[in-house]
Amino acid sequence: MCKDFATDKQLIYTKLTHDFVTKGIFSVKKHYIKMKQVKTLAALAVATAVCMPTAMAGTWSVGASALVSPDPYRGKNDRVYPVPIVSYESDNFYFRTLAAGYYLWKDDNNRLSIDAYYLPLHFTPGDSDDQQMKALDKRRSTMMAGMSYSHIEDWGTIRAMFSGDVLDNSGGFVGDLAYLYRFSVDSWTLTPGAGVAWNSEDQNKYYYGVSRGESARSGLAQYKPNDSWSPYLELTANYNINPNWNAFFTGRYIHLANEVKNSPMVDASWTGVLWTGVTYTFR
Repeated sequence: MCKDFATDKQLIYTKLTHDFVTKGIFSVKKHYIKMKQVKTLAALAVATAVCMPTAMAGTWSVGASALVSPDPYRGKNDRVYPVPIVSYESDNFYFRTLAAGYYLWKDDNNRLSIDAYYLPLHFTPGDSDDQQMKALDKRRSTMMAGMSYSHIEDWGTIRAMFSGDVLDNSGGFVGDLAYLYRFSVDSWTLTPGAGVAWNSEDQNKYYYGVSRGESARSGLAQYKPNDSWSPYLELTANYNINPNWNAFFTGRYIHLANEVKNSPMVDASWTGVLWTGVTYTFR
C-alpha cells in the first residue's frame, strides 16, 4: 500500500436472475465469481494508479461548501452536509474531496481515467420518522470504483462513466451518460447538461428493495426491483471573484425510474442534489 493515498462527484446489467432460471445455480455462482474478480481488479487498479507519482506538479484548491440532498425515502430524511473542499489536479492524477482518479489519457479533447469515489446514499432506520421504515434493515453508503471518459469539442462534451461497489454492500453497478455544454459570460462560466443514470438490479435491490423478512416486520409489501434508467438535468455555475477565489453552484434534478418510485420505501418521484461553496486556488 502507498503511504500517500489521496481521494468527484460524477455516478451492466447483471445476468444473475436470467442465468438462475435458464442455466441453474452453477452459472449464477460462476457469474458471481466473475463480478467479484472485476471489482477486485478495479480496486487494485485504482490503488496502483493513486500510488504512482505524478509527472508534473499540479494545482491545489481548498474551500468550504454545503451539500443538500433531498431523500427519496419515506419520512423526513432530507440532509444538509457541510463539506470541506480539498482538490488537486495534475496531468496524471486528480483528487476532488470525495473522489480520486488516475488519468490514462488526457489531452485537450479526451480524458479517460480510473476512478474511485464515495457514494453517500444510505438509509438509517433510526433516523426515519416513519414507523414502518424503522423496522427495515440499514442501507450503507459505499466506495465505488470504475472508469470514466469525456470527449470535449466546441459543440459540447460527452461524458460517460461506469463503476461498481468495491465494498460489496450492494454488489451493484452504476452507469452514466451525459451531454454538457459550457459557455462563459463575463466572470461567469455556466455548464448545463442532460443525461441518464443507470442502476443495476443489485444496486436497486439493496437500496430500494424490501425482503420477505423486512416485509413481515414492517408491514410494507415485499419488493424486488429490476435495473433502471433515470433521466436527469444538471447545471454547474462558477463565478471567478479574482484569479484565486471562485464561487460555485452545482444542481441536479433526477426523475426517478419506475423501478425506484414503485418501491414501498419511496414516496417521491424525483430526487437531486444542490452543492454550493467557495474555493481558493494556489497559483
